[in-house]
Amino acid sequence: MDSQKVPEKGEAMKDLISYIAKVLVDQSKQVSVADIEGSHTNVLELSLAKMDMGKVIGKQGRNAQAIRTLLSAASGKARKRYVLEIVE
Repeated sequence: MDSQKVPEKGEAMKDLISYIAKVLVDQSKQVSVADIEGSHTNVLELSLAKMDMGKVIGKQGRNAQAIRTLLSAASGKARKRYVLEIVE
């Protein structure tokens, strides 16, 4: 049997956003994700270096929208709504 610990659903969402952001940016050590829980909606705040904002947002917001789409699809399995906010 595999001895890996299965992450909690909220932690899995944070890990997903953190992984995607770290792949896109140059300053991966400055990437952090905070989970703010509400009754029906969780807000994931993605913090990163100012110089990497454009890489995560992308041209006309396409990267940010793609990340939000992935988060929405993954959150359906968690049965909770997640919203992504990108902050400096």
